[in-house]
Amino acid sequence: MAMSAVARETVFALRRQIAKIEGTLPERLQAPAPGVAADVTGSDMTLVRRGLAVASADAFLHTGIERLDTALGGGLPKAALSEIHGLETRDAGAVAGFALSLVSLILKEKQGVPILWVGTTEIFHEAGLPYARGLHALFGIEPGQLLFSEAPKLLDALWIAEEAARMTAFAAVILETRGSPRLLDLTATRRLHARAQSANRPVLLLRQAGEADPTAAPVRLIVSAASSASRETVAGPLAGSIGRPAFKVDIGKSRTALPGQFTLEWNPNEHAFTERTENSVAVVPASQRGADPAPASGAVLAFPAVGSHAPISPTAGDQPSRQQHPAHRGPRRAG
Repeated sequence: MAMSAVARETVFALRRQIAKIEGTLPERLQAPAPGVAADVTGSDMTLVRRGLAVASADAFLHTGIERLDTALGGGLPKAALSEIHGLETRDAGAVAGFALSLVSLILKEKQGVPILWVGTTEIFHEAGLPYARGLHALFGIEPGQLLFSEAPKLLDALWIAEEAARMTAFAAVILETRGSPRLLDLTATRRLHARAQSANRPVLLLRQAGEADPTAAPVRLIVSAASSASRETVAGPLAGSIGRPAFKVDIGKSRTALPGQFTLEWNPNEHAFTERTENSVAVVPASQRGADPAPASGAVLAFPAVGSHAPISPTAGDQPSRQQHPAHRGPRRAG
C-alpha cells in the first residue's frame, strides 16, 4: 500500500509538471480523493491553453466547421500567434487563400478595421500579392481593408509585425516568410505571441516552403491545395468544371488537439467554410495522350470465353513483337 501511494503521488507530480510545460492548468490535475473515481467527462478535466484560463466563446476565431473547431478546442485562439504552414513553394497560393479566408472571418466581427500584411521583398516577388478585385469577389474584402508592408529584410519585417501587433488600429497582423530563416526562432516567435496576447488580437504567421521548425505558436495548420469538386448547377454537377476553392488542412501542432486532416471548401457567396463530404467527388478530365479506355471495359478478357475452342497455349502469332517489349528490356537511346 505504501509503495502504491508513493507511485500515485509520483504520477500526479509528473502530470503537474507536464501541465506546466504544455500550458494547461495544474490545479485541474489534482489527485482524486481515495475511493472516489475521477470524472473524466466533467469540467475538472478540461484542458485550457496557456494564457486562456477562461476559455469563453469570444476567445476563439471559429472556422464554422464543427469538427475542426472541436478538435482545436473551440477554434483558432484570437489572442495568440497561429502558424499557417506551406510545405512547398507551389502551396503559396493555397496558404495565402486560406489566410484570406480567415481574414474574411475576422473582418465579419471587426468591420471597418484594417488588417496589416507584412512580408519581405523576397516573398512578395516569389508568391505575389493578392488581386484587389479577387479580394472583393471571393472574400468580401475591400481593398482598403488590407494593407501591405514590404520590408527589405526579415529583421525589418519582424520589427514591423511586433510593433503593429500591439496597435489597436489593426484587427489582425499577418507575417509572411519564406524558407527556414535563422532569425525566425523561438525567441522571435515568443515575442510575437506575447504581443498578440497582450493586445488581444490574432497574429498569423505564414510560412512558405519551410521546415516544421519549433515556434511559440500554440497551433500550426499545414495547408495545401485540394482538388475542387465540379460546379453545381440546377441540372446537377457540370462535368469538367472547376468549383469552389478547396484546401487540405492538417493539424500539425496543437496543445489541445491530436493530429487530424480536413478538406475545406470556401463559399465565395456566403464567405464561409464548408467541409467536403465523403460523397463529394472531384471531376478530373480524362488524359488526352491516348484513347479512352472506358469503351473497352468489359470486352477485354484475360482468358478465352467459356465455350471457345481456341487453344490456351499461346502461338507464335500471340507473342509480343520486339517493339512491344517493355522499355527496360532493351537499350535506351542516347540523344
